[in-house]
Amino acid sequence: MKTSSLKQSKFLTKDDAGEGILVTMRSLKEQNVEMEGKPEKLKWVLNFDECKPLVLNMTNIASIERIHGDETDDWVGKQIVLFNDENVSFGGEVTGGVRVDVNRTKRYLAKGKPPQQAAPTQEPAPKPGHFDDMEDDIPFR
Repeated sequence: MKTSSLKQSKFLTKDDAGEGILVTMRSLKEQNVEMEGKPEKLKWVLNFDECKPLVLNMTNIASIERIHGDETDDWVGKQIVLFNDENVSFGGEVTGGVRVDVNRTKRYLAKGKPPQQAAPTQEPAPKPGHFDDMEDDIPFR
């Protein structure tokens, strides 16, 4: 068992996002993100169909805005790809953190359907040594 599974969090963590997950935005609301017994700390939280909510920061807000515009009411029902960006720093240390993957999200949206909703197709096996599309693979949970 990984030590990360010992730490309970009601919000999405970098370990939850991993290499990448496709999520559907359900609602955005301001809520207390502080632990029980501590003074209230209100932050904007984005809720999803597929996983725990994400506490938003300005970087992720700007990324979602680049994909789906600046009207948050329009975000409901739309999808984004979240992943663990190992280059995120906190408190002067590189810790990793959840980020919105703008490029992968745009690629999936351009295809018309996200991968887990696409009908199965018989595609020819890739030629040996030909791996151009590997960066698009996301392990969906």
